[in-house]
Amino acid sequence: MAKLSTAARKELPTKSFAEPDKKKYPIENEAHAKNALSRVSQFGTPAEKTKVRRAVKKKYPSIGKNEK
Repeated sequence: MAKLSTAARKELPTKSFAEPDKKKYPIENEAHAKNALSRVSQFGTPAEKTKVRRAVKKKYPSIGKNEK
């Protein structure tokens, strides 16, 4: 996965985040979406997990088919 610099992250539209209100968990491409699922599984609250999984599933239906 390509590293996302601070400058590039700031330029991303809010729709490129699983939590756009917080600009948290970028999902602008499949690699970052998979990483967002991993990070939220490790460190996210139950509410964040639900929100991130839903956002990834909506944007990339083929990712996370086996995720709960």
